[in-house]
Amino acid sequence: MPAAPPPAPPDTGRAVAVALLNLSGLGLGYALTRRRLLMAACWVATAVLLVVALPADADGVPGALLAGYALLLLLAAAHGASIGLRTRLARPGRVPLALLLGLVLLAVPAGGALWYQDARDEAVQQALLDRLASADHLVAADAGKPFGTAEPDYREVLGVYRGLVADHPGSRAAHKVPASLRTYYTNVAAPYDSQDYCTAVAPLTYLRTVPAELPKATVGTLAGWPDDRLATSLYACGSQSLSAGDQDWVTRFGDLMKTFPGSAQTAKVVPAVDAAVRKAQNGVGGSGSCAAVAELRQLDTRIGDLTTAAGDPGGKLASAASRAGRGGDDGAYDCGVQEYKSGDFGNAQQTMDTFVAGHPHHRNRARAQKIAIAAEVAQTIPAAGRKLPTTASGGGISVTVKNDSPDDVTVLYTGPVTGSFTLKGCGRCRSYLLADTLMSTFKPCAGGKDYPQRTLRLPVGTTYFVHKPNGGRATTAGSDTAELRPGYLYTECAYTTQGFGGSGT
Repeated sequence: MPAAPPPAPPDTGRAVAVALLNLSGLGLGYALTRRRLLMAACWVATAVLLVVALPADADGVPGALLAGYALLLLLAAAHGASIGLRTRLARPGRVPLALLLGLVLLAVPAGGALWYQDARDEAVQQALLDRLASADHLVAADAGKPFGTAEPDYREVLGVYRGLVADHPGSRAAHKVPASLRTYYTNVAAPYDSQDYCTAVAPLTYLRTVPAELPKATVGTLAGWPDDRLATSLYACGSQSLSAGDQDWVTRFGDLMKTFPGSAQTAKVVPAVDAAVRKAQNGVGGSGSCAAVAELRQLDTRIGDLTTAAGDPGGKLASAASRAGRGGDDGAYDCGVQEYKSGDFGNAQQTMDTFVAGHPHHRNRARAQKIAIAAEVAQTIPAAGRKLPTTASGGGISVTVKNDSPDDVTVLYTGPVTGSFTLKGCGRCRSYLLADTLMSTFKPCAGGKDYPQRTLRLPVGTTYFVHKPNGGRATTAGSDTAELRPGYLYTECAYTTQGFGGSGT
């Protein structure tokens, strides 16, 4: 038996038929030309391709594998054509039938490619839907978390949405993005629905940036969804801060006025500030005067800050600031009275001195001066601060105050009447040694000198004196408590000892 059939006359049709049969990927051209090993090689190549390609997924078949398989089919077709040109066919032996079979079998790889492409497209759709579902799940998982903690996740999800609508606009997942975006907005803005307005400001501000990241058609009406909610949150948070006395209200109201200048919420800012000023003004005059004064002064400053940051159409904020400033200045007197009554004599003196300096024509200025003097006396003699001084003056008891000191001395007194004056230093006087003051014969203001002096007319009762050295080496004030009775003449003597100030009668 010969190893191969004898060569046949060349037949182009037969060569084409073998080539077409080999293009099917099943090696049938080799089968008709009795080349079984080559047919098996075609089967193995096709099997490898099917193992790699199935089941179809979004990534598809590697390009190198497809290119190699296509090259293999072309080589098999060319090689089969070469063999079929001079080799008689096994059954079916007729060339027309083989050509028809080759053409029919070409539908196998073509149909398989179309089927595979459809399967791969579906796999891509499912992968995109899975990506969307994972993003939506991440949004749901962040519910209840602080915005600062969840914000990176929100931005990641937004990137997924953007990628779906930009890179896969015709996909089923891209068509579902608008619905997911509505849920996204609702979850991010959850603090607003809980009326946690201060917490809602940051996420609502963030949501206003989302439309810039997505196509307009995808965002739709959501583009303006956060605006009214943000304006409401800014106003409500600012109002809460204003009522609590925090400083944050300036920032909240400022952002509201700049971002939504024509909104109904912005129109409420001036009335809210006016109400806060009136409330603080109403607090002046009672036990909370000092707190009210501090609040009014703070309001004056903060309203000015708000005006600088956001403007003041109509000058209404400037008017409120002016009223707050005047209220704080006028209320300083009541604050000083409150401090005096509570025994805070140091602050009472400072408050009244400031009030007197700043209100040269105020109706309470004269009494404020008296209270400042009494508060200073009470810092040395606490009993002097038991009663609030009046503006009364004069009396029937003569009290002469002399200065037996080389330094000027300011004499302050309070009791039924209150006042102060300064005595010039005694030019021929000296500071006494501490040992001198301990001797029984010590009698200041008894040397027959022409002491600087002043005579007061004081009412009967207890008067408290403080002699305060002005300059020189004496720094400590001396004090005396005088019980004044009718029928007596009284003398107060101011003197200094070396190293510290002193006084005596």
